[in-house]
Amino acid sequence: MAGTTLPQLHQDSKAELERRAEVTKARRFIKLPEVRRLTTLSTSEIYRRIAAGTFPAQIMLGPKSAVWIEAEVLAWCDERIAESRGEVA
Repeated sequence: MAGTTLPQLHQDSKAELERRAEVTKARRFIKLPEVRRLTTLSTSEIYRRIAAGTFPAQIMLGPKSAVWIEAEVLAWCDERIAESRGEVA
């Protein structure tokens, strides 16, 4: 760090914090009620679409603990929006 100025250290710290925030956001786990809220789909429709391969699959943290990755669910929502607006090639 010799020769590094205080403003440069601050900038590096800010960039590192932003990077960590993005990584955390990308792997934030959400439970079924949040998935239902984000998508407005029923539980049975969510599982039907998972079985069909058209919805992000859940991750099992334990025998009775299923979660989804928030970024994957949000990306699925964004894809539906793009499709409905004719933005998908």
